[in-house]
Amino acid sequence: MSTPDLPLASSGGCSDGCACGADDETYLECGLDPALARLLADAGLDPVEVEDIANVALQEDLAHGVDVTTVATIPEDAVATADFTAREAGTVAGLRIAEAVISVVCEEELEIERHAEDGDRVEAGRKLLSVTTRTRDLLTAERSALNILCRLSGIATATRAWADVLDGTKAEVRDTRKTTPGLRSLEKYAVRCGGGVNHRMSLSDAALVKDNHVVAAGGVAQAFQAVRDRFPDVPIEVEVDTLHQLREVLDAGADLILLDNFTPAECAEAVEIVQGRAVLEASGRLTLANAKAYADTGVDYLAVGALTHSSPILDIGLDLRSAE
Repeated sequence: MSTPDLPLASSGGCSDGCACGADDETYLECGLDPALARLLADAGLDPVEVEDIANVALQEDLAHGVDVTTVATIPEDAVATADFTAREAGTVAGLRIAEAVISVVCEEELEIERHAEDGDRVEAGRKLLSVTTRTRDLLTAERSALNILCRLSGIATATRAWADVLDGTKAEVRDTRKTTPGLRSLEKYAVRCGGGVNHRMSLSDAALVKDNHVVAAGGVAQAFQAVRDRFPDVPIEVEVDTLHQLREVLDAGADLILLDNFTPAECAEAVEIVQGRAVLEASGRLTLANAKAYADTGVDYLAVGALTHSSPILDIGLDLRSAE
C-alpha cells in the first residue's frame, strides 16, 4: 500500500467512479480497479496480494524517493503510449499483474489496450499490451512491471515446453514449492498458464512425507500413519526411494506416492505394482530429453522444481511510441 514518503496514487490508479472496497465480494477490497481485480480473481489470484506485491516492487525500486532520471527529463504533464512487446518467442503470463503494477503508480487516468492473454504462445515482435497514461508514471513503473512479467512468462514458457513433450500421454508436469519467496502464488499461476498443474501451495494444505520424516518416524509406513492419525482429512503424498518402500506405503493406504530418482524401468515396475491403487509422481533425474520416456511408463505426474527455480526470463520490452 502507499506510504507517506512514497509517491504512489492512493486510489491505485482508479478513476473517480471506482467502487473498490464497496463491493460485497472481499476480493474487490483493494485499491485496484474492480474490473481488473475481478480478472485477477477469475484467474485464481488474490487481487489484494497482487496489489501488495506491486507496492513492494515499486517501493524497492524507488527506495522511498522518486525516479530522479524521469522527473528530470519528462515534463510533469506529458502523456504517452507505450507497448509491451515480446522480443522472443514464448508463452506469456502476468499481463494483468503488469497492469496492476502500472495502475498502482499512476496518478492520472490510465488507458489499457490488450493484445494478448496469459497462456498465449507469442512470437518475437508480438505486441502484448498498450498503455496510455502520464509518461512519468509509465517510466517509473516500467522495470517493476517488466521484472514480474518477464519472470512469469519465462516460467510459463518453460512449462509449455514440458507440456508439449508430454502431449498425448496421461502424464502432466507439476511444480514444487521451490519458488521465489513472496511470489509463490504468481509463479504457480505462471505454471498453469504454461499448461502445467500445481502441487500443494503450502505446508498446511497437504502432507508430503520425505526422507527426513521417515528417519524421524522410524520408517516410511510409520511416518505415513502418523500423519494420517494426526490429520485424517489432509491429502498425503509419500516419497519412496525403493520398490520395497512403495509396497509398504501402498499396503498402508497411501493414495499418492512420489517415486524419487527412479529410472523409467523402475517407474514402469511401480505402475505395474500399484495397478491404479495410487497416483504416482516421478521426481528426480527428469529432463526434457527423457520426459517422454518417463511419461510412457504410465505415471501420473512429473515433478519439476526447475519450472520455478531455474527458468530463464522471457525477454519482453516496453517501448514508448514516437510522437507523431
